[in-house]
Amino acid sequence: MEQTTLHVKGMSCGHCINSIEGNVGKLNGVESVKVNLNEGTVAVSFDPKAVSLKEIKEVIDEQGYEVDGAPV
Repeated sequence: MEQTTLHVKGMSCGHCINSIEGNVGKLNGVESVKVNLNEGTVAVSFDPKAVSLKEIKEVIDEQGYEVDGAPV
């Protein structure tokens, strides 16, 4: 498993948490997703053989949030 933490803009409430954790968590190969609103981050543990970091970022972007740069 690989772990990464992404800076994400636009998150502000419980709906944001549910949206990101729910949709990223549905991806095949994602083991866990944890949103931290205070820090504006999303921590993801995933199998890079099953899902790419690019795919994870795309799902976050599709929810209306903006992944800000490279992983932390």
